[in-house]
Amino acid sequence: MTAARTQEALYADIDLELSWSERELPQVERTKHVHSLHPYLGKFIPQVVEVFLRRYFRPGGCIFDPFVGSGTTLVEANVFGASAIGCDISAFNCLLSRVKTQAYSLAALELSLKGALETARERQASSSGDSSEWLRRWFAPQALKELLAYRSALEDLDEPAASVGKIVLSRSARSARLTTHFDLDFPRTAITEPYFCFKHKRTCRPVEEAFKFLKRYTADTIRRLRQFSAIRKDAEVVVLHTDARTTDLLVKPSGIVTSPPYPGLIDYHEQHRYAYELLGLEERAVDEIGPGSRGHGRAAQADYVSGMVAVFENARRFLDEGAPVIIVVNDSRNLYDDILDRAGLTLSERLTRHVNRRTGRRAGEFYEEVLVCTVASDQASR
Repeated sequence: MTAARTQEALYADIDLELSWSERELPQVERTKHVHSLHPYLGKFIPQVVEVFLRRYFRPGGCIFDPFVGSGTTLVEANVFGASAIGCDISAFNCLLSRVKTQAYSLAALELSLKGALETARERQASSSGDSSEWLRRWFAPQALKELLAYRSALEDLDEPAASVGKIVLSRSARSARLTTHFDLDFPRTAITEPYFCFKHKRTCRPVEEAFKFLKRYTADTIRRLRQFSAIRKDAEVVVLHTDARTTDLLVKPSGIVTSPPYPGLIDYHEQHRYAYELLGLEERAVDEIGPGSRGHGRAAQADYVSGMVAVFENARRFLDEGAPVIIVVNDSRNLYDDILDRAGLTLSERLTRHVNRRTGRRAGEFYEEVLVCTVASDQASR
């Protein structure tokens, strides 16, 4: 009874437009079209972005996201009819966001991707591309041979098809690793023997091939890009592989909608290690703000606060006085009052949002906050 009363009391103060039950907003809607082009831990759902775009912005404006992540804000800003700019320290995040928001000649793209599959099928028997010790540890020999053959086939493609193919390759590699079916998010050890699968409730074997995933995700990627193309606007989307603490913007945004990393929770480069290993992407993990590897200690929290202050101070240079800054975050350590004050942002509202369903290893009841801020009148850029 106590738990029920506590939740009832919480919902009395909650913004119900930001919280949905599984029945009201099933996962198929939360992951519509390109939002589920590739698994990504730590993204916020597009419906939250939709709400705040309607409340605080107008079509024709420009939305900035200094932590672009998987591109949720950029996709929704485009559908809303606003241009969008995003930056991220992660090369993979930037690749994924560009692929999601790019305009395509879909017939030509489909032809190119299907051609890459056939080329890879022909090359896999003789494939002997460079592979790291990490790749050899985490993939069965046949699976790795197929992934390397597909990577080789992508070298024959022009852009933007080559970039789309890289996302197909990365998604396939994630599924083809030597790990259990129920631990795709944070596998600790490569699995080479049969195991009892808690997902399927039976004994399963480690994956030994990758081509079935390449074929499946090629079809799924084309389908999702086609769905998004039906609602995509002509508004410009720019993705910058830069550090949000120092990035320069060539246009003045109308405001910010973002979901920053939570302190000590996720290592954003490490969650896509397979992509960095296969694609040779530039790695800047040491520049992450609040990575899980640094933990939650006082020094880590102080570094996180300093990093966030630097990001929002830098972004403030490009914003007008009173511009809205929407921050979706779990401020369980009460760090954001200090961050906002030091960054020159005024908190207008602190809204609680119930996250009705978590994924991967994070399960159970979870609440996050939406900090509705504005650029302070005495701190606006001159």
